[in-house]
Amino acid sequence: MGTKTLLTLEQFDQLPEEEGVRYELDEGELIVTPTARPRHNLVRDNIADPLRSFFRERGLGEVFRETDVQLSPQTVRIPDAAFVTADRMKQLDLDRRIAEAPALVIEVVSPTDFAAALVGKVNQYLAAGAQAVWVVYAELRQIHVFGPGAVSAILREQDVLEDQRLFPGFSLPVREIFE
Repeated sequence: MGTKTLLTLEQFDQLPEEEGVRYELDEGELIVTPTARPRHNLVRDNIADPLRSFFRERGLGEVFRETDVQLSPQTVRIPDAAFVTADRMKQLDLDRRIAEAPALVIEVVSPTDFAAALVGKVNQYLAAGAQAVWVVYAELRQIHVFGPGAVSAILREQDVLEDQRLFPGFSLPVREIFE
């Protein structure tokens, strides 16, 4: 096992931007990941675009893609997509990272993702206050829906992605996400 690189938030903020590299801070540990591949981005956009239209038409908030989210003083994540409510948008400084967990976080699983790290991310989002986390497995053509406390659903191609508790009226056939 390699040596962990531990950083403060201030040190993390000083890292140079590099083409093709993304930085996250996982409870002080620096995580360096490559940028996403085209299929990953298409799948992300096939969820984020309909969500964004739905939320904007109703004035419910905004969907961000690959934007820094600070979950704690030692944790900064870059979810593939995130929904911030209209109320939270009023408090958001658009020139800084998002300072709290979004209402909804979407993570599209990459071939380089490890299961334990992915579960850790989901737990961090929920512990920080996210109301839902959707983990999208493009290769399996499935979406695992998490809410506070547990997995609430595993959706397959024949299912419909929706959350009537959080987003009444929104629905998207899962098969359309993987087209």
